Amino acid sequence: MFAKAFRVKSNTAIKGSDRRKLRADVTTAFPTLGTDQVSELVPGKEELNIVKLYAHKGDAVTVYVSGGNPILFELEKNLYPTVYTLWSYPDLLPTFTTWPLVLEKLVGGADLMLPGLVMPPSGLPQVQKGDLCAISLVGNRAPVAIGVAAMSTAEMLTSGLKGRGFSVLHTYQDHLWRSGNKSSPPSIAPLALDSADLSEEKGSVQVDSTLQRDMRHMTLEGEEENGEVHQACEDKSLSEASEDTSTGGLNQDSTDSKTLQEQMDELLQQCFLHALKCRVKKADLPLLTSTFLGSHMFSCCPEGRQLDIKKSSYKKLSKFLQQMQQEQIIQVKELSKGVESIVAVDWKHPRKGSFLEGSEVRTIVINYAKKNDLVDADNKNLVKLDPILCDCILEKNEQHTVMKLPWDSLLTRCLEKLQPAYQVTFPGQEPIVKKGRICPIDITLAQRASNKKVTVVRNLEAYGLDPYSVAAILQQRCQASTTVTPAPGAKDSLQVQIQGNQVHHLGWLLLEDYQLPRKHIQGLEKAPKPGKKK
Repeated sequence: MFAKAFRVKSNTAIKGSDRRKLRADVTTAFPTLGTDQVSELVPGKEELNIVKLYAHKGDAVTVYVSGGNPILFELEKNLYPTVYTLWSYPDLLPTFTTWPLVLEKLVGGADLMLPGLVMPPSGLPQVQKGDLCAISLVGNRAPVAIGVAAMSTAEMLTSGLKGRGFSVLHTYQDHLWRSGNKSSPPSIAPLALDSADLSEEKGSVQVDSTLQRDMRHMTLEGEEENGEVHQACEDKSLSEASEDTSTGGLNQDSTDSKTLQEQMDELLQQCFLHALKCRVKKADLPLLTSTFLGSHMFSCCPEGRQLDIKKSSYKKLSKFLQQMQQEQIIQVKELSKGVESIVAVDWKHPRKGSFLEGSEVRTIVINYAKKNDLVDADNKNLVKLDPILCDCILEKNEQHTVMKLPWDSLLTRCLEKLQPAYQVTFPGQEPIVKKGRICPIDITLAQRASNKKVTVVRNLEAYGLDPYSVAAILQQRCQASTTVTPAPGAKDSLQVQIQGNQVHHLGWLLLEDYQLPRKHIQGLEKAPKPGKKK
């Protein structure tokens, strides 16, 4: 849209009423932004201008300029962020990744075609046709373009990643960007990928991929018992990702002693395990081996690396799968002449990626140190760091300066490498494991029209509670009206609102009837004090 010069119609300072309206529009358009972030994006006192212009194709566009940079633009009553804004809020939109060479085409006015996408190990973001999306380059999370999805994620995958994926509206280096300070994208390291998501519940943790790879001799071998588990991928810094891309995706320091064939064998096994863990479910079996390779293993290959079975010691997929069958990980059968399928997977087979409790990790580290004679002979409280431990727990600037660590520091650093998750178990159901930390049930009081007080409760779904059922019970117990509405800023989450201060009734329901731990409920102190009006 801004690939060519545009014509400015007017440039005026924004009015106070328009500033407030813009904040409201931003909040509606981007519900993931908090109140502070909206105030930061649309400041209350700083200079903010409205620029009305005509794009080279005649489209009437309204641009909002703050601090000399365009921060938002409006087209046909739809609000869009600029790359300047996305550099401050890189997670504002679902982000797809492409190659640096593709950017040149986008700046020239081309749309992003699906063959230009880079398939991340964790899969493409889930979007629907017409959703606003950001586009970034390999190795840097800072968006370089904004576009509208031409099809849903499911349609993209069904098409085999062919055709037009996104209608590009604005890019880094286009004329809208040039109207600002012309700064370059910041270097924002990729997030710890979902594929490296690890688990903790009541102190339980799961080892991150780098720790898993480098500490193999510490018997960190294990697997989630079903097919619905997290991938294990390397969490690299931007500089490391750039180095990997330039060297074919191989970490030179860690692979100098390995032949290319050995490296490809490792990559082949890594993609195989990733595919089983993240792509394949029991319902998919039997699964053609060719489909398993093309649709699952290739998509699990880390960015910047290329899976080539011919360069491995196995040479053929069938030979590799035979080896995996001998290790009793999978079972392969020829269901029709000349066509092999994976018919069974031993989900309980020990593989990397198990969920470990903190005590288990401590035991593993202690046994490793003792087995390899790393305990300092002069001071039993110190542990000498071998190359594996150095790579796992030391920062780059510490690699040549820190030679020993106290036990408590060593164990703390190992645990800090782990990422939290939580497990929720409901009676008669398989445990549900999710990344991150579980959000507590949140109880708040709010004022509504005519100064009426209401009680609002959120995050019930995380604990297996149906908001509608909770609302019905509270309506009967409190003899007060209840409503269930979408929770602001939380996708696919509902909140229950009860008339009056009903924290006491709500606390009794959650603690006594549902037997939820008090530590997972916040806001119980807001209950009315005895003798005071509710």
